[in-house]
Amino acid sequence: MVGNALRKARRDFMFRYGRRLRQMEHWLVARLAMVLLWLLRLLPPDSALNFADRAARRVGPLVGRHRVAVNNLRLAYPQKSDAEIEAIARDMWGNMARLAAEYIFLDALFDFDPDASKPGRVEVRGVEHFVEIAGEKKSHILFTGHLGNFELLPVAAATFGMNITALFRPPNNPYLADYIHSTRRSSMGALLPSAAGASFALAAILEKGGNIGVLVDQKFSGGVETDFFGRPCQTNPMLGMLARHYDCDVYPARCVRLPGNRFRLEIEDKLDLPRTADGSVDVDATTQLLTDVVERWVREDPGQWMWFHKRWEISGRRRKRRQAKQANLDAQ
Repeated sequence: MVGNALRKARRDFMFRYGRRLRQMEHWLVARLAMVLLWLLRLLPPDSALNFADRAARRVGPLVGRHRVAVNNLRLAYPQKSDAEIEAIARDMWGNMARLAAEYIFLDALFDFDPDASKPGRVEVRGVEHFVEIAGEKKSHILFTGHLGNFELLPVAAATFGMNITALFRPPNNPYLADYIHSTRRSSMGALLPSAAGASFALAAILEKGGNIGVLVDQKFSGGVETDFFGRPCQTNPMLGMLARHYDCDVYPARCVRLPGNRFRLEIEDKLDLPRTADGSVDVDATTQLLTDVVERWVREDPGQWMWFHKRWEISGRRRKRRQAKQANLDAQ
């Protein structure tokens, strides 16, 4: 009895100690990040973004996630040399640093004016789709990936009068999550954190004829098994399920980072979603279609995607079934 009590007390102590240690680590990382962003704010936007890019290209290869990125790139591009792989990985770190720094300059960066006589820092392709979606009295789904500064897409949507709610995944660091949420522009529309019940909240928006924006390029444990760069991964089927239930139009949209701290925002033609024999949206095939669209985008601009994400990590029962299937094939 006494031994069990001591072991329980020790476990409780270690749990509380570990939680406080993680909390302290999150706080210190967030403080450091906010100090760096404060210093960048003292510079003109272009100087700050260029500095963040140069610094990240030097520091990024020193962190553990760089090995994850390089390994993913080698598997995705087996034909590329080590130098080419390393160049893409450094481009990725530069892009991620620019994205972080751009949070504090969104008001200065987004200068798109539909009536301007000459292009500014931001150009838009597919203006007619923005206008059409904003004017239609029905629900729509827009999806994108972590490419360029994807945060500019809801700003553009608001510019055209589109009422949209964007689903986003907050950082694991709660202090950084609070800071990022507080710096987002009010003109970006409503924000919905991806947590338990988020799918019901999105469904309620579509039920009322609203529009939602979703990122579809992250690992989703227990999701639909899809193919990405010729490798299996798990993808959230939520978008396909919502599209099937509400039979709403689905549009791909992305941000492309251009030289000179400029951006191109693109909204493509609505997708022709695959259907089952009874005419309803095929969820699994739709999920693969979305993944294919993101792969096309990444192949066009590989340095603008987050290769350090463990996108291809298979978890849960699906992985066990795959391992068993592979073992059976090997035994034959």
